Amino acid sequence: MTTLAPTLSTRYFPRTANWIRDLFLIIIASLFVAALAQVQIPLPFTPVPITGQTFGVLLVGAVLGSKRGAASLASYLAIGAFGLPFFAGGAHGLNTVIGATGGYLIGFVIAAYIIGLLAERGLERNMQTSFIPFLVGTVIIYACGVSWLAIVLGSFSKAFAAGFIPFVIGDAIKLIAASVALPAAWRLVR
Repeated sequence: MTTLAPTLSTRYFPRTANWIRDLFLIIIASLFVAALAQVQIPLPFTPVPITGQTFGVLLVGAVLGSKRGAASLASYLAIGAFGLPFFAGGAHGLNTVIGATGGYLIGFVIAAYIIGLLAERGLERNMQTSFIPFLVGTVIIYACGVSWLAIVLGSFSKAFAAGFIPFVIGDAIKLIAASVALPAAWRLVR
C-alpha cells in the first residue's frame, strides 16, 4: 500500500489539478470577455458597436496560449449562442452569431489561437514584442469581421466603411493597453 500512494499522487493528481486549473482559467477568461462585451458604445452609422471585447481577446490569447485561449473564446461564443447575454450589450442567441457581428465573434476564436501560438513562441515576452501577436490577432479579427459584414451588407466598401474605419484608432489603443496589462495578467494566471 505504501508503494502505491506516491505513484498515485505523483502520477494522477497533478494531471487532475492541471485539468481543473485549465478549465477554471477557460471559464474565467470567457466571463472576462463577456464582461468586456458589456462595455459598449453603439454607433448610429454601423451595426457594429465599439466594445472592450478585442482587448479581452488579445489578453486571453497571450496569457492562456493557443489551446486554452481558443477554448475560452469558443466557449464564450457557444454560451452566448445558446442564450446567455454574453455578447455586446447583452445580446445573445444564434441570430447574433450569424448576424452583422458574427464574423468578428468567429474571428475572436481564431485570433486567440494565433495570438496564443505566437505567444508560445516567445513573442509576448515584453511590451515591444507583444505588439506582433496583438497586431496579427487584430488583423484576423478585422479580416473575419469585415468579410462577414460584407456578405451581410452586400458590399465590401460598405463593410469596410462600417466595420473597419471607425474602429482603427480604438483598436490601436486597445492593442497598447493589452501590451501594458500583459505583465499583470501573467501574475494573475500564475
